[in-house]
Amino acid sequence: MRSFSAQHSCTDRDAAAVPDTIRVEVAFALPDEQQLVELEVSDGATVAEVIDASGIRDAFPQVDFDELKRGIWGRIVGDADRVRAGDRVEIYRPLVVEPREARRQRAAKDPG
Repeated sequence: MRSFSAQHSCTDRDAAAVPDTIRVEVAFALPDEQQLVELEVSDGATVAEVIDASGIRDAFPQVDFDELKRGIWGRIVGDADRVRAGDRVEIYRPLVVEPREARRQRAAKDPG
């Protein structure tokens, strides 16, 4: 005769065989166009898998996404990093002007 706990652990094992999904976002912007894609991916998906699943590459065919840095909520990550539920994967364009230089330029224009 099986105990309740044995039946319960068997149920947990069966549920673990079905991959769970999580909701994440992918964000990318050009100066004149931006896109935020919400999607469901399997729990344990990588940043690269999320970007591919988002379809963002098709929306911006002129962009070489392999050359751009990625982040999750402003923290730089690699393609192999795993996403968690609620994460926003951000794809960063190269800076035209470094932030420090931009401040210098603004200060030079406004002496007051």
